[in-house]
Amino acid sequence: MRIRVRRTGGFAGIERSAEVDTSGRADAGDWHTLAVAVLREGDGDVRGVPDGFSYEITVDGETIRCGDPRLTDAQRALIARVLREGA
Repeated sequence: MRIRVRRTGGFAGIERSAEVDTSGRADAGDWHTLAVAVLREGDGDVRGVPDGFSYEITVDGETIRCGDPRLTDAQRALIARVLREGA
């Protein structure tokens, strides 16, 4: 499974993206469970707030959009994990 997060907006307007390929990872099941939960929730409220971040989360070609501060717990967890561990 390929999971990509693209973050835009924020005070400085700097874009950041990262991607994780879960194939062969010992924790692939955990990634899969979290990614499926995010996709099931669908697009979130992308209006956000001034200087807030907007996100595109793509899992195996399926993309949803969401924005701070209206992220679900699953979206927030997946975004943080991909941005932390992704390349």
